Amino acid sequence: MNGTAGPTRIKRFAMAVAWSSFLAAGVLEALVFAVVDPADMRWFGAAPVQLSTQAIYTLSFLIFWAVTALGASLALLLISLPGDEVKPGRHAPGWPR
Repeated sequence: MNGTAGPTRIKRFAMAVAWSSFLAAGVLEALVFAVVDPADMRWFGAAPVQLSTQAIYTLSFLIFWAVTALGASLALLLISLPGDEVKPGRHAPGWPR
């Protein structure tokens, strides 16, 4: 090693969440838009969405990325919580004799 410290734990978690959620959002978008045509999309069944196809793809990807990042962040938070085990108490100095 060259003596430099690596990324901190929080940075590693952020990189893991960002990368895995990016990949998941890409797969999810491919699956959704294999079935749904962006030109046929409507706002809750009423007016058609007045966005270009590329804008719909982009916004959908960002929404999918945010939702999957939230899920991955919550999973990492639950994994990294401290355990509930009871720690042994401290012993008096000089113990055992």
